[in-house]
Amino acid sequence: MRLYAEHGVLAVSNRQISEAAGQGNNTAVGYHFGTRADLLRAIARRHATPVEELRARMLAELGDGDGAGLRDWVRCLVHPATEYLARTGRPSWFARFTAQVVTEPSLQSAVAAETLSSPSLARTVEGLTRCLPELPADVRAERNAMTRQLLIHTMAERERALAEGSEPPRAGWREVATGLTDALVGLWLAPVTPRTEREELP
Repeated sequence: MRLYAEHGVLAVSNRQISEAAGQGNNTAVGYHFGTRADLLRAIARRHATPVEELRARMLAELGDGDGAGLRDWVRCLVHPATEYLARTGRPSWFARFTAQVVTEPSLQSAVAAETLSSPSLARTVEGLTRCLPELPADVRAERNAMTRQLLIHTMAERERALAEGSEPPRAGWREVATGLTDALVGLWLAPVTPRTEREELP
């Protein structure tokens, strides 16, 4: 995962992975994992599982969720990933690995099933959706995409800064989670320009 995070998923060969793992046989990766997509899925699964456990614990604290507001559901979306990254110590590579995969169209589907289909994430998204104001379908889809990008790349940029020894804006991962939660609540509650005005804009 370190090689993928630091150099890009498509730039790393099976030979490089085998050498980094201390394997003299360049076919070891294919033998143990199969295709590149299979290896990426295995990496994503390994790290998505503890994030899922952390999110399930947060959801259990919400109970049936009837009294939960938008901020509560956004916290359940954000905090499990940042808490996991805090626990992995320094350096970590998972956020940068994820950013590499989601920006490469040929690889997105290889990891999406492992990271986007968890029961706890589905319940979180369902709860969040119930708290949202009425939004046009195109605006909702756009803000969904913005949410993914903001989450993934904010965490990846902090992870990169820590690995390079520079000082990120926030002191710790918990503070990053708070900033992301604030930003995403604001994103989802932001006013929407009426369609007629949008169509008239240059």
